[in-house]
Amino acid sequence: MDWETLLAPYKQAVDELKVKFRGIREQYQKTIKQSPIEFVTGRVKPINSILNKAWQKNIPLDKIEEEIQDLAGLRIMCQFTDDIKKVIDMLRNRKDFEIVEERDYITNKKPSGYRSYHLVIRYPVQTLDGEKPLLVEVQIRTLAMNFWATIEHSLNYKYQGQIPKDIQLRLQRAAEAAGRLDEEMAEIRGEVQEAQIVFSERTDDGSGSASTT
Repeated sequence: MDWETLLAPYKQAVDELKVKFRGIREQYQKTIKQSPIEFVTGRVKPINSILNKAWQKNIPLDKIEEEIQDLAGLRIMCQFTDDIKKVIDMLRNRKDFEIVEERDYITNKKPSGYRSYHLVIRYPVQTLDGEKPLLVEVQIRTLAMNFWATIEHSLNYKYQGQIPKDIQLRLQRAAEAAGRLDEEMAEIRGEVQEAQIVFSERTDDGSGSASTT
């Protein structure tokens, strides 16, 4: 299989969507409104991960584009849980792609403690051979959710998906703590945003100070 040719449109989709989603944040920065998007990342799934997933789910290689929804993935990070709904509503109103599936792992968190909101979109990429609609997974989560998920992913990789029971329990407790942190930060949101505005103004006029080592 020519993986470079197969995955090239997915890389294009990731690059284009990162520009578009980051553009939303930049538009907010030109207003007095607080952006619900903190930052955006994206990636094309590594070939070994694609092969592992195809093997685990018994997916023929000629069906991976139809049956693996996260060959291309975007991650939108938010500061507050309320921001996640704002981002979802914005994406639902866009006309440059179609939402084909939504999975709410915030209201219905996974047994592991994982929380995030997933959208699967069908995004049209323009290629030399014409328009090619691709499935792309968009994950929307808070910074606390992302920190937990990053650690859990690393442990899953280390233990090849068989995380010891005691570590699983500690991860669940950590997920609960991350959830409480999101709730607490939501309650003091006004103070946080006011402090951010003051900090941004001081940085812009050069009056802010930074220490170096």
